[in-house]
Amino acid sequence: MKKTALIFGDSLALALVTVIGFASHGETDLSYAPRMLTTFIPLLLGWFLIAPWLGLFDMRVASDPKKLWRPPLAMALAAPMTAVLRAALLRGAALPLFTLILGGSAALGMLVWRWIWLFASRRVGSRK
Repeated sequence: MKKTALIFGDSLALALVTVIGFASHGETDLSYAPRMLTTFIPLLLGWFLIAPWLGLFDMRVASDPKKLWRPPLAMALAAPMTAVLRAALLRGAALPLFTLILGGSAALGMLVWRWIWLFASRRVGSRK
């Protein structure tokens, strides 16, 4: 069950990062939903392709605070792939600045989420 919650939370964190990114440009109404998906889907794909390589769904790794450097690294590796996939969907260019901003904000979002998950899972585990 913990792994399912972790995967769901990762997806939710990336959705939130996507919405915040669009909100920072004043693009939050429903008409932007298709364009949001052109960012969110590649972001999910990039994350779920890279994260397992770094053991981010292994409960021993996910439960170790000394391993909290791994989610930002995974996102740093996933961001270029995300930008290229997004550019292909939009028939545009993968801009380096967009890649850096997306990677940095998503890395921060994943770090915050994984810290929350770590703290919450330790509290639940200590009550048993």
